[in-house]
Amino acid sequence: MVNIKDGANYAPTGEAEKVVAPGEFLFAAAFLDHGHIYGQTNGLVDAGATLKYVYDPDPYKVARFVEAYPSVTVAHSFQQILDDPALKLVNAAAVPNERAGIGVQVMESGKDYFTDKSPFTSLEQLAIVKEAVVSSGQKYAVYYAERVHNDAAWRAGELIAGGAIGRVLQVLNLAPHRLAKNTRPDWFFNKQCYGGILTDIGSHQVEQFLTYADCSTATVNFARVENFGHPDKPDLEDFGEMSLTGDNGASFYTRVDWYTPDGLRTWGDGRTFIVGTEGTIELRKYLDVTGQAPSSTLILVNGAGESTEECLNKTGFPFFGQLIVDCIQRTENAMSQDHAFKAAEISMLAQNTADGRRCG
Repeated sequence: MVNIKDGANYAPTGEAEKVVAPGEFLFAAAFLDHGHIYGQTNGLVDAGATLKYVYDPDPYKVARFVEAYPSVTVAHSFQQILDDPALKLVNAAAVPNERAGIGVQVMESGKDYFTDKSPFTSLEQLAIVKEAVVSSGQKYAVYYAERVHNDAAWRAGELIAGGAIGRVLQVLNLAPHRLAKNTRPDWFFNKQCYGGILTDIGSHQVEQFLTYADCSTATVNFARVENFGHPDKPDLEDFGEMSLTGDNGASFYTRVDWYTPDGLRTWGDGRTFIVGTEGTIELRKYLDVTGQAPSSTLILVNGAGESTEECLNKTGFPFFGQLIVDCIQRTENAMSQDHAFKAAEISMLAQNTADGRRCG
């Protein structure tokens, strides 16, 4: 299932702590428009959840999913999933501008919702979903995979929380992705559907910054989007960048783009550089260029010296078990609702800033 050259279908799996017994936590997968649905599903199954149903209006997508998860039952409609009281959560990766509306339906049916990022494509959608969360009492969880489903990124959070580099002052994220233009669906090139590159890929990066720097929110200093190299796809933004300042003074810069060279052995050479008052961390998240691939490498320098840690297949991706337990116990240990929403909100504010800059 893991294709390290194809980011759209990158679906990590691994040995994880089972937090529930078979049949104790039932979930469904629906709207399989983005390949991240496989990573979301793997994470939940690895942590012990039981996949009951799958639904998508496209029989080809369903057949492919059933091939990966043969024990799943194909639902004849999405309403069948909504009506099943045994289901605790619906896991979905719909076209981005449809995710909020689907989530509202799920929560109104008394189930928690787990969506691929970006969870929204507009601030108006965010406002509607916030109201639905309050009225329903359900969770609107988000798959920010570049932190929660990457070993080095997760390990960095553990080290920072343990004080390994002191207080975080600055986070720099570089996030190139492989375009694979001929394999992408039409909606991928329609900005009304995907929301813009900062709304989309940028939400991953903002979420990492808020986590590592322990910020509740941040302000946008600068944001820019461009289509540098794809005039045949005028709605595609193939390059984006933004600068933020956190509410605790920490700074952030990210570059996101669709310019991974064909010769790279993975779908992107994602890197993160974190500066603290007492040390630094560098993450080489998917490979070590000219070295090992796949790889998930963390380089730590602090008062104790220099060290390199190969994190690949070492963490067990605890986020998913934490999410399952949160759904059962109504806690917020995996990720708070405010945090999930704030990462999306800031990325959309940056997108709006960049859009205004292009129009100005």
